[in-house]
Amino acid sequence: MLQIRCKNTNTTKSFPEGTSLLDVYQEFQDEINLPYPVVSAKVNNVSQGLKFRLFQNRDVEFFDAREGSGHRAYVRSLSFVLYKATQDLFAGSKLFIEHSLCRGFYCNFKKRSGEPLTDDDVARIRTRMQEIIDLDMPFRRTEATNEETIRVFTDRGFFDKVKLLETSGQIYSDYYTLGDTVDYYYGPLVPSAGYLKVWGLERYEQGLLLRVPDWNEPDKVAEKVDQPKTFEMFAEKTRWDIIMRLSNAGDVNKAIMRGHASELIQVSEALQEKKIVQIAEEIDRRFHRKKNPVRLVLITGPSSSGKSTFCKRLSVQLLACGLRPISFSTDDYFVNRLDTPKLPNGDYDFDNVETVDHHLLGEHLARLMKGETVEVPEYNFVTGKREWNGKRLKLSGDTVLIIEGIHALNPLLTKGVSDSLKYKVYISALTSISLDDHNWIPVRDNRLLRRIIRDYNKGAYTAQQTISQWKNVCMAEEQWIFPYQETADVMFNSALNIEFAVLRIHAELILSSVPRNCPEYSEAHRLLKFIHYFLPISDKEIPPTSIMREFVGGSSFKY
Repeated sequence: MLQIRCKNTNTTKSFPEGTSLLDVYQEFQDEINLPYPVVSAKVNNVSQGLKFRLFQNRDVEFFDAREGSGHRAYVRSLSFVLYKATQDLFAGSKLFIEHSLCRGFYCNFKKRSGEPLTDDDVARIRTRMQEIIDLDMPFRRTEATNEETIRVFTDRGFFDKVKLLETSGQIYSDYYTLGDTVDYYYGPLVPSAGYLKVWGLERYEQGLLLRVPDWNEPDKVAEKVDQPKTFEMFAEKTRWDIIMRLSNAGDVNKAIMRGHASELIQVSEALQEKKIVQIAEEIDRRFHRKKNPVRLVLITGPSSSGKSTFCKRLSVQLLACGLRPISFSTDDYFVNRLDTPKLPNGDYDFDNVETVDHHLLGEHLARLMKGETVEVPEYNFVTGKREWNGKRLKLSGDTVLIIEGIHALNPLLTKGVSDSLKYKVYISALTSISLDDHNWIPVRDNRLLRRIIRDYNKGAYTAQQTISQWKNVCMAEEQWIFPYQETADVMFNSALNIEFAVLRIHAELILSSVPRNCPEYSEAHRLLKFIHYFLPISDKEIPPTSIMREFVGGSSFKY
């Protein structure tokens, strides 16, 4: 008999060898106090599907869809149901689950006939999805040699998955079936379609929007937030991916194997520089207009989006336009640490907008816009106090003021300045490369990897500490950053097609240092598994001015 300890209840029970997690949950169910249905579990801090069978003594913890691994398992399973529905109704069609959008997922759908998607098509797909769910069709996982799995997908013409598996270096891999439909997913699914009670499907632009449960209340569909500018930024990146023939990880790996890594780096950097030049030229044009010339550039974005380097590179291009940029960070207007808001657990809430003395900042900005000289503070992060060191600013006739920070687009900080004088930039790493047509790469994974590497290289935090803080970081972004992103005049995508191949070399050792007996190991293990889908390349050809250098080191900019 096995001894299985349930971490939800901190109790141990005996089970026969080969018992599934679903059977274990049924034994502990009455003692586990979760408000929503269980959809996934962790075994020794590694995420597993509920059909996973146990053959040794293990620690087990069960989760509903509020937890990251549970939410991902739910959304993957729902994606498979969507894919099966499209294949049942439109044989030979192609479904691309591209990226998160509007608190759901945008899907590009192409009929074999080439005809456009109609409202009737969407209604039929939605009805078929519900039929599959009502039938409670089981998701079946098959483990096979990598060669066998490749043959399964080759026979079906799924060359996106073939390229991924051919370049993954795996010996064994899994594939899933739902009825007579076969697909590949790099993480566990729920046991059967009947688990998927909460979802929606509607048309969006030329494709589909798959609506998913709310992270905090998974018995409700997440409220839709329209994001037309974000959609266009993703669409622009996707168009370039198609031109460069890099739609997924397999394409990137094949290009690396053919010796094209240098070219991919050069083109990716050139495209970003081209965009920065366009932004600088637009600011210059607005600066020189007769009525309401732009004098204030506001730059914001979530954690690890590359704000600092973008600010430096934009300043260089503004200088090339004949302007004189002056920049400072909202961090210098932090309140003294003792006055910093706190989280419910007593930790300082450094992402709260009240962390910034917005009254003083607003007063200084209003005076600067009038042409006055202002003494600005400098924040001492060692003492946790704001200092006055005689730093004075005055805007001359050719000066544009740049403010960078996570709250820069929050109108509370700049309400004393007319909107007509502002130019607002939102930056994020919006990953458009996917693992394959149905396995998108979460934007937050891109930024989390960047942050883990940067924190470790700076000696600020271990990978375990960075991962443990990430949930609070994401919650703060939802509250303080994302509500203002669509107010930006322009959006800038800091993600590079070749990025994960470069990050792999840096991330592997750092993530491997996370102890197996801590809760953060689950996320470290997942990120390691994901990053191994990309062939590694050296960062030696990444230029010193690249946004990537902000995270892997070697930047020529001083921060």
